[in-house]
Amino acid sequence: MSGDTSNGQHGAVRTPRESAGAAKGDMGAVDRPKGQMGAAMPEQAGTTQPDVLALAAFDDHHPPSRDLIDDCVHCGFCLPACPTYNLWGEEMDSPRGRIYLMKEGLEGEPMSPSLVQHIDRCLGCMACVTVCPSGVQYDKLIEATRQQVERRGAQHRSFADRALREAIFALFPHPERLRLMRGPLALYQRSGLSRLVRRTRVLERISSSLATMEAIAPPVKRQVRIPPLSPAKGPRRMTVGMLLGCVQREFYPGVNAATVRVLNMEGCDVVTPPAQGCCGALSVHAGREEEGLRYARALIDTFTEAGVERIVVNSAGCGSTMKDYAHLLADDPDYAERARAFAEKVRDVSEILVELGPVATRHPLPVTIAYHDACHLAHAQGVRSQPRQLLGAIPGLTIKEIAEGDLCCGSAGIYNLVQPGPARELGDRKAANVAATGAELLVTSNPGCLLQITDALGRRGLHMSTAHMIRVLDASLLGKSVDTLLEDAPQATRRAVPAP
Repeated sequence: MSGDTSNGQHGAVRTPRESAGAAKGDMGAVDRPKGQMGAAMPEQAGTTQPDVLALAAFDDHHPPSRDLIDDCVHCGFCLPACPTYNLWGEEMDSPRGRIYLMKEGLEGEPMSPSLVQHIDRCLGCMACVTVCPSGVQYDKLIEATRQQVERRGAQHRSFADRALREAIFALFPHPERLRLMRGPLALYQRSGLSRLVRRTRVLERISSSLATMEAIAPPVKRQVRIPPLSPAKGPRRMTVGMLLGCVQREFYPGVNAATVRVLNMEGCDVVTPPAQGCCGALSVHAGREEEGLRYARALIDTFTEAGVERIVVNSAGCGSTMKDYAHLLADDPDYAERARAFAEKVRDVSEILVELGPVATRHPLPVTIAYHDACHLAHAQGVRSQPRQLLGAIPGLTIKEIAEGDLCCGSAGIYNLVQPGPARELGDRKAANVAATGAELLVTSNPGCLLQITDALGRRGLHMSTAHMIRVLDASLLGKSVDTLLEDAPQATRRAVPAP
């Protein structure tokens, strides 16, 4: 077993005990390597429990698989790809280090604050899965471990952390509750109070998580009603269902409307069952297993009688979870087969459009864009070429690639709310790389990434326009002016942003 490479960038393997010793200031432990980004590690606030408890780390309900753990050969190729290892250079904040912790848990080590902390710090971006030469299924390992932490280790989080998580899951997976927020949020934004709050930084003195939540909230737009059935324009080529989403539905309604229009223009009948709720992605990614499965079953039920050939998703995080329903519900005799059939139909909107091939006319759109790969689209679903293929076919549009394109922007589901410090630093790094392209418009395929990067660009004073990929394609098909995509940016910054 060796973590050394010819260029030395992966570093030597450290055991969990060595890492713990270094973290506690034990100078006899292995020296702490310096992370590439030089970020300060977040404090583990509010945990007063001893580091070792009698409670074993894992119970018998779906612990991380020993076979999957043994697939890891400790080569270290995951280290440069891992955002948290980039931040801190800590072995236990890398995929390899977390796999060590999982192995120790299987061998009877107790659930401890340090284990919970290192698992909570993982963004779940799956960049390590992409680069791993051994094909380690880290996605399955971290999912199983998060479930164990949620059931058996949540007491090691601070009271504020636990309360924040409960508040998040009482709100974000519920579109009807998000809808109730639209009015008060619009009033807050239009009254000028939001500018006062940001100028005085009062929320940052109360809670960095609250400050982040306020900062990333998008301007409230006019709600767009999506009918249950939108017929194809011209000959029908396919009947598809469409997920409306939660945040997407209430705060990016134009994205859903654009998705329906584009699918219609490309010959699809679009079915959007009005009773559909959350897909469970946020819950699954956070380890809230039963909650996530409850949402998954309900969504399967909603689409069972829809009579669709494909189920289209325009949110990367939602799509990755829905494609995984067969795995998530494999033990449920009532849903296992239905989940498999459902998952086989799920496609990102870019996949289905490439699969169908273009029939609608693309009108010129003279704009330079920077395309950001959402982690749960590129790493979790392996969808990289399709969005670029669709965008590249638009006359006049130029695509600029972003440096460190595989590095997470820091959104990662609820990560930017529960781990605001590291998420902010990752967002700042992404914003700097976006600005360096000199593009006029940042394009991606996930609402969380749009929220995170828009906020990060604003912190740099670059009020650069951002748009979902499907809105760009929609503008081209409708023959709209490029100004419709740049309308959210102040006039002074509508031109290309110069490289710093």
